[in-house]
Amino acid sequence: MSAADLSLREAVQTLYSHHHGWLYGWLRRKLGCPHQAADVAHDTFERVLAARDALCGVDQPRAWLTTTATRLIIDEARRERLRQAYLAELSLHLQAGEGYPSPEQTLVALQALEQLSAVLEAVSPKARAAFVRHYLDGEAVATVAAELGVSTRMVGKYLAQVLVRCAQRAVLP
Repeated sequence: MSAADLSLREAVQTLYSHHHGWLYGWLRRKLGCPHQAADVAHDTFERVLAARDALCGVDQPRAWLTTTATRLIIDEARRERLRQAYLAELSLHLQAGEGYPSPEQTLVALQALEQLSAVLEAVSPKARAAFVRHYLDGEAVATVAAELGVSTRMVGKYLAQVLVRCAQRAVLP
């Protein structure tokens, strides 16, 4: 093991031992569920390990951990909104008398949602936010631009970026 690897390992161990309990407590108060708090704390430190280059320049570890954990909570909320939108659409079809979707249709829809989720996780936070706000929340491009602090043209580029990645993964028909 190289000296850099040892130094990184020590930095992660120190960060974990000094801040895991605090982060778990903060998440438990914020989320109201000890199991979900434990999951998010675990995922937060997983991200810390994935972003090991950023670890060396952290001056405020609690702020960094809080930001990372908050982003994970937001990502999960977005995935839950996708699930809820799918279930709502299923409910509408049932009420319209169209019957239940076939197992194949359900599988295709779930696979598309998983692929869309993977695409959204792979793009920049602003591109993800633009896509979710415009296509899922139904906000106008101008509104999204104002919320993100970018031009409407940039929002269009973000939307195109996500749509191109979706097309590459064959998420959209």
